Amino acid sequence: MKFIVVATAVALTFAQTLVSMAAADAGIRQEKVQFAKGASSTLIKGQIKGDTTIDYVVRAAAGQTLSVKLQKTNPQNYFNVMSPGSTGSAMFVGDSGESYAGVLPTDGDYIVRVYLMRAAARRGESSDYTLTVGASGMALGPNSASKDALIPGTSYHASAKVKCVPAFETAPRECDAFVIRRGFDGTATIDIPGSADKRSILFIKGKPTASNAQAVDALTSERKGDVTIVKLGTSERYEIPDVLVTGG
Repeated sequence: MKFIVVATAVALTFAQTLVSMAAADAGIRQEKVQFAKGASSTLIKGQIKGDTTIDYVVRAAAGQTLSVKLQKTNPQNYFNVMSPGSTGSAMFVGDSGESYAGVLPTDGDYIVRVYLMRAAARRGESSDYTLTVGASGMALGPNSASKDALIPGTSYHASAKVKCVPAFETAPRECDAFVIRRGFDGTATIDIPGSADKRSILFIKGKPTASNAQAVDALTSERKGDVTIVKLGTSERYEIPDVLVTGG
């Protein structure tokens, strides 16, 4: 059983590498976002034409706030925000507006994907744009392995089976859940692999605060004994025991 848990956790890390390879295979250009020393935001000017897609890779951490604003010459020019390891699902979809700001649930490379809508791309249209990207606020670093032992070969402190209804599913079942603890006060990231993408939920002092679900899937929670029931939108549901978050 321990082998299965470790293998699943390692597979999550391996999947993130496959995502980068898939983007390259799809012809999506990747550019790393760099902040000047002492700065928490940067201004990027660019142009896209036709089916060109550019992924701006932003390294950020749990607890920080990612902000993105797009100014453009073509109204069909949009951006999506995707969490680390995403295979396509987005935390923010461009037709929701031209700006985004949200607390991040986990550490890693977030993607700001700039593109033209399909109809405009097929017509060979172009757009000049200015993208403002920021990552501000204090990062919630993980507990050191010397103070909170890790599952061997992973960045996770522990795992458990939890009751769940993941995205794009309707029937309750048991899910593997993994935790990165970021303190001993109930601050932690819970990662739950799903049939589509991994769900990440950030707890701050025992309260679910942010996730990598779309903003339209509002996060709500309720307590039932020593379990926090996290709901995302009207369909997703995860029952997270206190002992997984805090370590007991």
